[in-house]
Order: sequence, then structure tokens, then C-alpha cells
Amino acid sequence: MCYMPGTSHRRKCRSLYGKGSVKVHRAQRDTCVICTFTRFCFLPASMFSRNDFSIWSILRKCIGMELSKITMPVIFNEPLSFLQRLTEYMEHTYLIHQANASSDSIERMKCVAAFAVSAVASQWERTGKPFNPLLGETYELVREDLGFRLISEQVSHHPPVSAFHAEGLKKDFVFHGSIYPKLKFWGKSVEAEPKGIITLELPKYNEAYTWTNPTCCVHNIIVGQLWIEQYGNVEVINHKTGERCCLNFKPCGLFGKELHKVEGYILDKSKKKVCSLYGKWTECMYIVDYAALEAHKKSGKGTAEKKSSKPVCTPSNHEISLPEADTVEVIPGSYLLWRIAPRPVNSTEMYSFTSFAMQLNELDKDMDGLIPKTDCRLRPDIRAMENGDIDLASEEKKRLEEKQRAACKTHSKSDDELKTKWFQQGQNPHNGSQDWLFSTGYWNRNYPLLPDIY
Repeated sequence: MCYMPGTSHRRKCRSLYGKGSVKVHRAQRDTCVICTFTRFCFLPASMFSRNDFSIWSILRKCIGMELSKITMPVIFNEPLSFLQRLTEYMEHTYLIHQANASSDSIERMKCVAAFAVSAVASQWERTGKPFNPLLGETYELVREDLGFRLISEQVSHHPPVSAFHAEGLKKDFVFHGSIYPKLKFWGKSVEAEPKGIITLELPKYNEAYTWTNPTCCVHNIIVGQLWIEQYGNVEVINHKTGERCCLNFKPCGLFGKELHKVEGYILDKSKKKVCSLYGKWTECMYIVDYAALEAHKKSGKGTAEKKSSKPVCTPSNHEISLPEADTVEVIPGSYLLWRIAPRPVNSTEMYSFTSFAMQLNELDKDMDGLIPKTDCRLRPDIRAMENGDIDLASEEKKRLEEKQRAACKTHSKSDDELKTKWFQQGQNPHNGSQDWLFSTGYWNRNYPLLPDIY
């Protein structure tokens, strides 16, 4: 839930902007029109302290193992399903719209590459584990303000595979994929390798882009403060033009100098490097001429420009507030490609959620009878945790897991295979890999014979 709390927020507004601000104080969705940077967003209850719980007692026998079959206490979760976490890819949809507005394929690639980086930005400081979706669980989100609608479904239990399909409300793009988050415990860290292909289609140009996400790693599982890094190579391919963007999410390194850094370049169809990208997935991305970047590296200059030139990709509906300080050195001649939106000031009390994430589990009255009974907004364990009832959340989580195991056992004995409702396994039409493809029909709002998974 995302809203402007009356008294407390007006008090903060008054302290920052004077008594007159209260007279005109109002809200536009989650953003206060008086103090856009100091906005507050709230869940029904703050997150629980994990200080009294030891994850080591659970994971010490699991070193080197794949963790999808390990039952974790609910205290280590966040009140969202993994299907909802996938939906956070769409927070910066304006980059797709910006790509559509450009007539030059290299400019489109810049925006698509920025979107690929922005898709993982919400994971910064998100150390809670999303709930594992139940087989047949679904999630939908329609955002008219951002111009898209999305449907996702848990299509496989072992291995756990989540499929999603988003499309522009004006039929101007299709964004889809299937993710198998392979988790491994390495003693002091948990590594999540998001296997699966992500595809973005721009019908206006008859273009399709594909890529895979970087690996995510949570450190200090045993002792110390938890922290997250993303690392690995990501290659964004334009299958029509042959242009590519090669991105390197750098590992932290011994002294932490490379933490959160992303560097890369765009190759044209003749494999010539035409420009370079750099920045941090937790902050922003810049673009600069490839020759200028190489000259800068050779010169060994360490001075940074405080301001960049006019950004190429900006949201059309609101201006992104800048963070208090950037840690990215700006190379002369660069311009801003993307910058992360600031989080609510109370985000750390709310599982480090972004404003976008805090709205994902909202259950409005007009959804009653509209969304299917498999939608994860209706999951009792997630709802209980969001409402602050950790005991009920734990009981419900255990009940649902046992119910799913019993259902799978029944179907295996009868050779009656559990079938997916909205996605079918098939071949990705652009790179030939195995994928889960949307089979249409969901938005007709006719949901007969759905499984009773809750």
C-alpha cells in the first residue's frame, strides 16, 4: 500500500516548507506535490527484526546445494511473491517508450540497454527472500499511467519456473520471459543465477531484443551486515539489425572499488564499437563516445564533472528526483541515460521496498471478482506477513506448502499432469531456445476450472 499519511507527513512538510504548505498539501498517487523527494510510503506493518534468528542453523548442511527445495522460516521472507518481484522489471517502462520514440536503431539500443540495467535496480538492499510461488499461482498488474499490463504464472514446481508476459496498452511493445532462479549456498553467501531468456519486441520496427540477467549474490549470510552485488556479462542482441550491447556487471573485488559498477559498449552491425556505457546499477548509467572513454582511461584523469548534459531517456509523466550525491565519476562528453528513482525515506523499515514495490500487493475493492482466485494478492501467508502477523504467516506458509505437495503427489499417482493455464512451453521465435510463451485468453476475464491452490 502506498499513500500519504496525513498528520505525520503534513508535520514533515511543515518543518521543511513552512506552515503554508499544509494548506495545499495533497497527493498524486505516491508522490507529494509539495515535497516530491521526501515522500513517505507505507505497508500495513513494518518489517520484523531478524536479529534473534540464525540462518546458519538452517543452511549449514546445505553448502554447495541448490536451495529451491529447502524450506526457510518466514522471518527471512519479504511480503511479496517472486511473481511480484518479477513485475518490478516494469518500474522504468518509460525507457521502452523512449526507445519506441527513436527512429535510430543505435539510440533504441541505448534505451533498451538502460532498461536491462534498470530491471535489477530494485534488488539493491533487498535482502528479504520473496515467497516461492505455488504451481498455478498468477499475478497481474495493469498500470495505465505507465502504459502496460502484465500477467505472470508459476509454470513449473521442480524446477521452479516463473513466466511473465507484459504488453503496451497501445500495442507498442511486448516484453516476456521465463525465469528459473537457481539458488546456491556457498558458506558465507547465497548466489541466485536467474536462468532464462528475456525478450523485448518493438512491433513498430519489427525488432526483437533478447538478454539474460546477471547473477545476484547476497553476502554475510552467517555474520555481519547483509549486502548484495550483481555480477556477470549481459549481452543485449537486436535480432533484426545484428547490433549488440555487451554489459559487464563487475564483481566487488578485493577492496570494493568495483562494487555495483557496470561497463559496456554497443557494437553496430559491422561489429564496430560506436559508444560506451558506464555507471552503477544502483544509481545511474551514462553514455559516451567509445574513443572518448579510451582517451580518458589512457590519460588517467580522475576529475569528475558534477553535471551531465541533457539526458536522452527521461520519463514523460514526472521528473526523477536526483539522489543527494552520486558516486559515479562522469567522463567529459557523457550524457545521462538512466537514473534510479529515489526510494521512500522510510524504505528501510519497509523491507527496503521501492514506491513501486509497495503498491504491488494492493487489493482494491474493484478487483473483487475481477482477478482470478490464483492471484497472489489472495495468498493468506503473504497477506498475513504484510499485516504484521508473523505467526499466522508461518502457519499459512506451512499449510500451503503441504497442500501443494499433496496435490502433486495425487497427480503423480494418477498420471494426470498438472497443466499450466496461461503459458505453454515452446521455442523462443528469436533465438530458438526453450521458453514459456503466453497463450492469450487471460484478459478475456473468463476463468473457469482454476485450481484451488490457497
